Amino acid sequence: MIDISRFLSFLPFGRKQEDSLGRRSSFGTIAPIDYSVIACGLALLIIGLVMVYSASISLGDSPKYNTSEGYFATRQAIFILIGLFASAVLFKVPIDTWYRFSYILGVFGILLLGAVFIPGLGVTVNGSVRWIGLGPINVQVSEIVKYVSVLVIARFVVNRQYYMHSYTRGLIPVMLYIGLVAGLLSLQPDLGATVVISAIVLGVAFLGGLRWRVIIPLAVALGIAIISSIVLSPWRTARVFAYLNPWDIENQLGKAYQLTHSLIAFGRGELFGVGLGASVEKMHYLPEAHTDFILAVIGEELGLVGFTLVLALFYWLVRRSFEIGRQAVRLESVFAGLVAQGVGLWIGVQALINIGVALGLLPTKGLTLPLVSYGGSSIVITLAALALLLRVDYENRLLMRGKRKR
Repeated sequence: MIDISRFLSFLPFGRKQEDSLGRRSSFGTIAPIDYSVIACGLALLIIGLVMVYSASISLGDSPKYNTSEGYFATRQAIFILIGLFASAVLFKVPIDTWYRFSYILGVFGILLLGAVFIPGLGVTVNGSVRWIGLGPINVQVSEIVKYVSVLVIARFVVNRQYYMHSYTRGLIPVMLYIGLVAGLLSLQPDLGATVVISAIVLGVAFLGGLRWRVIIPLAVALGIAIISSIVLSPWRTARVFAYLNPWDIENQLGKAYQLTHSLIAFGRGELFGVGLGASVEKMHYLPEAHTDFILAVIGEELGLVGFTLVLALFYWLVRRSFEIGRQAVRLESVFAGLVAQGVGLWIGVQALINIGVALGLLPTKGLTLPLVSYGGSSIVITLAALALLLRVDYENRLLMRGKRKR
């Protein structure tokens, strides 16, 4: 007779598991990593791949793209494979190594932001200079800067824990970093990435001990800068006014065209959706349906049920990020804890902005839905960020088992 329990003991998911809060499940020893994070990430990747294919299938007959029906889905699958391979490699890198090289990587990120303006290296798409051309692919450098910003601000907070109440030693260095990054991003221009990176830096600094009385002036200054960039830019101002009244006939055919068709898509989806592949809005009505507004296609084809599933997956990823981060701090790995929480802030804020834009709760802004929207840079770098999160969780579990980090 086969002993099933002995067979299961050889499988990592068949052992008695204990999560990062010390709770055990029903099989054997502590699991090496949190499989729920992997499950959520893979579920979002699969949903994204299916929906990218569905949302882009009509682009095959568009003269703008001049591609085959499966072109974008094929490239998305390749990006996913590259991202999974990269994350598997990065998972092997100890968090202490990231700590040592974090400032160097920060300088590298700043240089990349400037490199997009070098003739022959930077790539212009729709009037924006956000990419560096590397043969057949374009790398969006702001995605890399999001990654290194998590590391930079986490190390800064760890090094200056005793000065986080100070304006000169706590606030000013943070302002200088955000100001430099925001200034270079404004030249591209990329307001969405500026907001996400600012949220990462301010959020991690606050979690690391930056006092409210110190952080409020910086938040106010950032708010003024963002509002000024909108007021001083006629096309951004027009977009905001269109967002406030999208159903005005002039706005429907102008700046609010994407928003109105996104809302129509959600309205058609109702509870269970019109069926996978049956979206009408993706048939050249809703621009960028496979990138910034892919959630509208999900809402139309899969309805409120599919939309809620995507929200639940993001909720669990963000929740686990903060739980893993808190556990690392309790284990006296403050840098690792702040990195994990920084990843949670990054994914949470970017997903929240994308969802808010698709639902008409926020002005239209070009930000992808992490792990779901089409985009090679976003997919690869977000998977690399999840590898960081899993590495923190792995090292937490080693410490809880009384083993040294390795």
